Amino acid sequence: MKIKFICIGKTGENFLISGEQEYLNRLKHYISIERIEIADIKNSKNLSIDQLKELEGKEILSKLSSGDQLILLDENGKLFSSIEFSEFLQKKFNQGGKSIVFVVGGAFGFSSEVYSKAISKISLSKMTFSHQMIRMIFFEQIYRSMTILKGEPYHHQ
Repeated sequence: MKIKFICIGKTGENFLISGEQEYLNRLKHYISIERIEIADIKNSKNLSIDQLKELEGKEILSKLSSGDQLILLDENGKLFSSIEFSEFLQKKFNQGGKSIVFVVGGAFGFSSEVYSKAISKISLSKMTFSHQMIRMIFFEQIYRSMTILKGEPYHHQ
């Protein structure tokens, strides 16, 4: 099983880039993870929100393969504790398939087509974070989940 992480746009802050890389390096010990960055849509200022979401959605869906389990990081998704999230991941691993694909959409969310392809939506918090920060936070949570599943002492309960 592999994890893919799709995001729209670049991470612009060096401290966030370093944080992402730190957790991606740690995760290599546990699981194959691929970070896929989709470039910002050009001339987006000339598009309506719906047009922008549709174009971003097409780019997101073009990165999926048959057998992928698509899970959206969405403010209206299910909230988990870290232990509950590790159990959620374990269930997805047990279900098999090619990859679990987590997606952080653009600033306005996802197109209806992307929502229709998703098997689940999860939220990391009731608070709002920048899309760039969510990336690092999410990689840390995947790392935390892997250490929980392996019984390692990173997570304290």
